[in-house]
Amino acid sequence: MRRVEHVMGFPVSLRVDDAGFPGSAADGLFGWLREVDARFSPFREDSEVSRLDRGELDAGRLSPGLTEVLALCERYRTATGGAFDVRLPGRRLDPCAVVKGWSVQKGAELLRAAGARRFCLNAGGDVAVAGGPWRVGVRHPEDAGRLCAVVEVTDGAVATSARYERGDHIVDGRTGRPATGLLSLTVTAPTLTEADAVATAAFALGREGIDWASARPGCEVFAVTSHHRVVRTPGFPVAGDSAVRSRT
Repeated sequence: MRRVEHVMGFPVSLRVDDAGFPGSAADGLFGWLREVDARFSPFREDSEVSRLDRGELDAGRLSPGLTEVLALCERYRTATGGAFDVRLPGRRLDPCAVVKGWSVQKGAELLRAAGARRFCLNAGGDVAVAGGPWRVGVRHPEDAGRLCAVVEVTDGAVATSARYERGDHIVDGRTGRPATGLLSLTVTAPTLTEADAVATAAFALGREGIDWASARPGCEVFAVTSHHRVVRTPGFPVAGDSAVRSRT
């Protein structure tokens, strides 16, 4: 089965290699992602996130999903000393950096529950896979037509934070200014919940985020600094000789 839909502002592609996988399970996956967008998007005025931000909801009466997401946001805010923060002064509450990976990981779990054993779920370049090995390309941060690495993953996730799609959209919460020090940072982790959040949090930290991310249990890192230096942790699962030579 192969299927692509535009959800949450980006394309989501699904490939399932298991024979006889039910189309209804794919319907359930994309239905779940549309529900997440409706409930958690800060760009929808009637979403739960927007209503909480306006003070229309009591914090003690939030849905279990939003409660879980906000707890994850607080965990990473504390772990980064405030560099990662979804409640920046003068800006609306924006938990998207956690919601994306969290919701797609939940979607991957729905696929497993429906019987999928070999699949690739790609949400705007952040990927959850099972039953590999799968090869996932890491885009060159300054040339959309090139890859700077190819990752080989059997069961797990790959996520990248960078400037190339949305410019300086990641803010260092300690300064209130766009994060500097990195052009891109890719994380592999057991789940996309962690890979996506760690990649964003590490990017917000800047150059120090490389060491911070690599110290997270189960995480491996491939980064390109603003000075075009490539840094790769020893366990980063590069396929063959695909990566730019690391200079540490």
